[in-house]
Amino acid sequence: MPTRAIARGAIVSMLVLGGTLACTRVAASAIDPVPVEPPKPGEPSAARVAADRSGSLATKEGLTLHLTTDLGSVKIIPLPPGAPPVVRYSVHLETDARAPLAGRLLDRYSLTARAGDAGVEIHGTLPPQITRPSAGGAQFWVQFEISVPLGYSVDVKTEAGDIETLDIGGIAILSTQGGNIRAGRVGLNYSHEAGAGRLVAKLATEGGHIQVLDVAGDLNAFTAGGHINAGNIAGDALLHSGGGHIRAEQINGRADLQTDGGNITVGKAGSLVSVRTGGGQIDFGEVRGSVRAQTGGGGIRIMYVSGPMEVESSAGSICLTRVAGTVRAATAGGSIRAWINPDTPSSGGTVHLAGVSQLTSGNGDIIVFLPRNLAVDIDATVESGGERRIEADPGLSLAFQPSNHGPGSVHAVAALNGGGPPLKLRTTSGIIHLQFLDSQVALRDSLIRDQKERLSEHGVQLLAAGFNASDGSPVQSGAAASEDKGDWLDSWLDRLQIAFIGGVREDSDEFMKHIIAQPKPNYPEIAMRAGVQGHVKLQVRATRNGHLEVEKLIDGAPSLADAAIEALNQWRVDPAWVISKRGDVISTVTFNFQLH
Repeated sequence: MPTRAIARGAIVSMLVLGGTLACTRVAASAIDPVPVEPPKPGEPSAARVAADRSGSLATKEGLTLHLTTDLGSVKIIPLPPGAPPVVRYSVHLETDARAPLAGRLLDRYSLTARAGDAGVEIHGTLPPQITRPSAGGAQFWVQFEISVPLGYSVDVKTEAGDIETLDIGGIAILSTQGGNIRAGRVGLNYSHEAGAGRLVAKLATEGGHIQVLDVAGDLNAFTAGGHINAGNIAGDALLHSGGGHIRAEQINGRADLQTDGGNITVGKAGSLVSVRTGGGQIDFGEVRGSVRAQTGGGGIRIMYVSGPMEVESSAGSICLTRVAGTVRAATAGGSIRAWINPDTPSSGGTVHLAGVSQLTSGNGDIIVFLPRNLAVDIDATVESGGERRIEADPGLSLAFQPSNHGPGSVHAVAALNGGGPPLKLRTTSGIIHLQFLDSQVALRDSLIRDQKERLSEHGVQLLAAGFNASDGSPVQSGAAASEDKGDWLDSWLDRLQIAFIGGVREDSDEFMKHIIAQPKPNYPEIAMRAGVQGHVKLQVRATRNGHLEVEKLIDGAPSLADAAIEALNQWRVDPAWVISKRGDVISTVTFNFQLH
């Protein structure tokens, strides 16, 4: 657990979170006039002195525990079913101060507990003398363990420490400035219908991770930099992270998910889903509503969306294995693969898009699969490359027209089944492929299996066993049968990327696992003298002989970049791994130059 500094009055007390105890350094000489000599070099540190406080308060079911402490890790445990409604608490205190100071420090720790009509209030406060300036100090550890009735709500706030709760019958409001939050199921008192629209869990930490199981209502979770991991959420979900990953098994209400740089993974969603990441991957299973998704650089993969969809990536590829509503998808550099398949009306006949749909890529290919009974006006444009850049099934009867985008541009149109709401396709220099759904059923099924495996790797299991081959609709059943993914699928996906970038993109973390030699860079003397430090991020290409080539500098000071490039030219990657990818592997490598 990282060290955290907390300013209190005129001094800065050092906070250390280790194990289940939270620790702070207190001003020793400010507590008592007895002088405290620090250990001499080579002497062992003083042994810890401990004390315990405990108590029990009678209460009633359905009330609330309010716990406030300026230091301490907290664990909340429900009483067994049928147990008398009481709140039992124990507080374990430790300090490494020497006697007799240790005893005085422990005695002056303030702990108050009282029962009232609203529930039980507990307050823990460090000795007030620690705010006085001092040259020496001692460390202080605090741990709370509290048992509450199963139907209780909990409101816990600690300025430093982890918070852990098991199952909570009522509402959970948990806040820490420097630790992790781990919660079991929350809102067991509420039925699925009663919990919807009610804020049941509010979790916040300034630096740690958040994990919560099922929430029988709305969930708000915020972390300044950690990951958020949630189970089944009966209501709305507001999940924000300063840079970590966000994962949710199922969200029945509206979802607002944001992270400044991590991945976002959602198994199932029942309403509007709005997600944004500064640069991570976005993965969805089923969404029974609409989707708005944006990433600054990662890819987007979605199995099924019943409503309108807007997805955007600054550089990654987009894969949509079933689009039932309107779709607007855009990427600056990646490819787009989409299976357009609106729901068939009960009367049968043709199907229509609900409105205008548009797929746009800056340089990547656009591959679209359409049902034969779709009534649509197709409008396809490639701004450079000529007619060979648009490939279509002859049954679509594309007609090429003059284009106003300049020499080399190509424009084709078609009115399928008499025409309908427009489907606009546009790429700057990629290839547009148009095919019918039934020509590549096996490919779509394989991509769905691939997406299920990706979600499973993130801990998300879908209830749908598969999709109908005829229309792509989810099939609800028991556990999905395990099916092996054929090598031909990997080959097909790789060829799409190789056609555009001459290689296969790989996640940076996965890429680093296959580096077999990585000499460290030398810190440039000129940068040291100038006090220049920071990160250097490079886009690299690994070739079949195990060598790495620098393609471009993504971020970093030029005075540091040369040293990073020189070091990277000496790196080696496992050639067998690159060969298994059927082409060069493209990824990013980041160096961290820090002056000490």
